Order: sequence, then C-alpha cells, then structure tokens
Amino acid sequence: MSVIDQVGTEPAAPAPPGRPAAKRGHPFGRYVLRRLGSGVLVIVLVAVTVFVVTRVASDPARTLAGPEATQEQYEAVRASLGLDQPLLTQFVDYVRDLAALDFGISYWQNVPVSGLIATFLPNTVLLVVVAILFAVLAGIPLGIAAALRPGSNADQATAAFALLGLSLPQFWLGAMLILLFAVTLGWLPTSGQGGIEHIILPAITLGLPSMGRIAQITRTTMIDELASQHILVARAKGLGGGYVVFRHALRNVMVPVTTIISFETVYALAGYSVIVETVFAWPGVGALAIQAIQRQDLTLVQGIVFVIAVVVVLWNLLTDLVYRAIDPRIELR
Repeated sequence: MSVIDQVGTEPAAPAPPGRPAAKRGHPFGRYVLRRLGSGVLVIVLVAVTVFVVTRVASDPARTLAGPEATQEQYEAVRASLGLDQPLLTQFVDYVRDLAALDFGISYWQNVPVSGLIATFLPNTVLLVVVAILFAVLAGIPLGIAAALRPGSNADQATAAFALLGLSLPQFWLGAMLILLFAVTLGWLPTSGQGGIEHIILPAITLGLPSMGRIAQITRTTMIDELASQHILVARAKGLGGGYVVFRHALRNVMVPVTTIISFETVYALAGYSVIVETVFAWPGVGALAIQAIQRQDLTLVQGIVFVIAVVVVLWNLLTDLVYRAIDPRIELR
C-alpha cells in the first residue's frame, strides 16, 4: 500500500474532455466537514473509554480518605466527589461538563483542571515543536546526503546514526546526556525549565529517534525518485545536480516525508513526551498525567486525555491539508 493510500489521499484523475478542471473531486468544504465529523467520533470514543477505565481501575475516594479513614469518612469522601451516584448519572454529568469544556476540579490540587492544562500544555507543545524541528533539520539533509551516494561511507554512517537513534531507549539516552553535558562538562542544566539552555537536552532526547526515522524515509524515497524518468530527463537537459535534487526530486518525496513527520509529532505529543518530561522534570502535561495517575486524580486524567485527543485530531486534519499544498495533484477525499 502506498503512502498516499495510507493517509487517505489519491492522485487526481484527469478531467473528462470538455469539462472544466476546476470541478474535479469533492468540494473542499465537504471534505473538511467529513473529517471533522470523524474526528468528533474519535474524541467521543476516547472520552467514553477514559471514563470507563478510570472508574473501573481506581478508587480515588480511598486514596483521598487515607488508609486510616473509617467507613463513614470514606463514604463522605465518595459523596463529595459524586462517586456515590449511579454510573449512568456520573457519565451524563461527565458528558455535559465536557460539552461545556468544564473538566471539573482536580482531586489532587483542588483547582480547575482547565487551568492546570492551560498552564502545562504550552510547555509540552514547545518541547515537541523544538524536538521535531531538530529531527527535520537534521534528518532530511542526512537522508538526502545518503541517497546521493548509495553504499558510500556517508550512506553507511547515516544508516548507523539513524539506527542508533532508533535503538536507544529515551530514558537511558536522557540520563546519559545529563551525565555527560550537565554533570561531567557542566555545560547545560540537568532539569527544569528556564532559558533556552534548559530545552536543549530534552529536545535532543525526544527528537533523536524521530530524526532517525525521517532520515531513513528521506533516503529511501529520494533514491527511488532520483531513478525516475522525469529526473533522468531533467539531467539529460543539462540541469544542475542541486537544482534537480531540490527543485524536482525533493518536492515529490515531501509527501511521504510529511507523513512520517506528522506521525512522529503525534507520537511525541501523546506518548514519548511523558518519558522525556519525567527524566528532565520538564513541567508538561506528560509529567502532569503521570502524577495524576499516581494520585488517582480521575478528573485531571480525563481532562488531559480529552485535550490531547482534540489536538491530535486537528493535527491530522492539518496534515492532510499540507499534502494538498505540497502537491496540488493530490485530491483530498
């Protein structure tokens, strides 16, 4: 299956004779509405799943009441949290609050969940953006350099570096970077948030595996593209090597490269950032979610998961629109 098939796009068919080309394909507005509809369905399924899991797998009232609480004290805590109500009543209240973007009060910190997410989410977004920028700015040039000379020392070095980035566990990599650059050399801080120096080690730790995958995809697709007929024709016309690579070949490989960049961004935001934020004590929603789970803070966990699901759905929609901007021949469907 091609990358275009995987992302839900396909090359536009030629317009029938006598029919204006502008009328090809589905209307843009209908496509956006259909994707938003499917995104809403995904968000609803995520919200329901989180509600069920958090109610079945934990008892925050017991945690808040403490191990020495009497049964009466425990029941009082359950009543204050609304957990003594029937499950259906709790779910109706939960859905109504989500519809109003009211995520409730954190059991753990006794402050609105929306305020906590608004405080910590920008930190995670900043970390992910810097990490993906590092991965793109390093991975694409490495992939191009390897593709220009397959089997060369540069190609083998790129493959080894990419494999190294993919193989190292991020918690171990982060610890080693702290040991080298923070403890031994004293160049960078060990943890926390502050100036630009605080984000360097977390961003490298988060972005290195993504850089390896981006370099691999760029190399593979660029090798195939450089062997294509239109590239051979361009070279036969005497066009310079750099012009052919960056003006013709690179634009055609950017669709699969954009796909892997989009996937890596989602993985970093929804998963890998949790590890990196924990290792470097970075104040993001990943570390906040881990602390909420440890303290069985149901409302905070539900709010974080819901917001992340919304961000991922919107990001996937934006990625599809970027495909069309890169190659107008792609028809969104």
